[in-house]
Amino acid sequence: MKNNILIVEDDKRMNEIMLDYFEMSGYQVFSAMDGIEALAIFEKEIIHLVVLDIMMPKLDGWSVCRRIRQKSDVFIVILSARGEEDDKLMGYELGADEYLTKPFSPKVLVANVTALLKRSQQKELPNQCLQYNELSINKESYTATLSGNPLLLTMKEYELLLKFMEYPGRVYKRDVLISAIWGYDYFGDGRIIDTNIKTLRKKLGVCAKYIQTVIGVGYKFEVTP
Repeated sequence: MKNNILIVEDDKRMNEIMLDYFEMSGYQVFSAMDGIEALAIFEKEIIHLVVLDIMMPKLDGWSVCRRIRQKSDVFIVILSARGEEDDKLMGYELGADEYLTKPFSPKVLVANVTALLKRSQQKELPNQCLQYNELSINKESYTATLSGNPLLLTMKEYELLLKFMEYPGRVYKRDVLISAIWGYDYFGDGRIIDTNIKTLRKKLGVCAKYIQTVIGVGYKFEVTP
């Protein structure tokens, strides 16, 4: 499965160069020219790493970084023409994983990104399983188990559970889940998410509490000790 990269850079030429390098390295790439556009893409797509410029129109990189960190632990690589120590400290305090000063080598950037993403891949078991306490899911066999016993899930229930387990703590709006699971052209009843969450929780038994309702927003997967 390809990792998804979000490039946020208002310099059109630099944006295109980075996009080309990442695509040649096998990544799926989304790009934005300002902070508002970046946050809109982040809400709609599953993003594994953000390459974030600081000086941008509409909403600067510091603000984008802060807002992303409020809801996600996705990797963030900050790009800036300012190499002062205070700026780097600001980036790390806001939760950035890496800080590169312009000008930089696109090859070095890709190498840094690859190294960061390997950290998250090491958290997964060799057979492409994700496990939280009694609950586990296998991305190759499309199966899930609870305390070692198979869970009889529909494909939509499985896809919802996988999305939650891949990004614990991330809050998903209902329309984002509908677009991701049912497709952008789905025009049915929006309550289909609530219905599927209800049946999924019932099947999860003691682990139903992991899928938490965020009132007025949607749902998130939060593993309690």
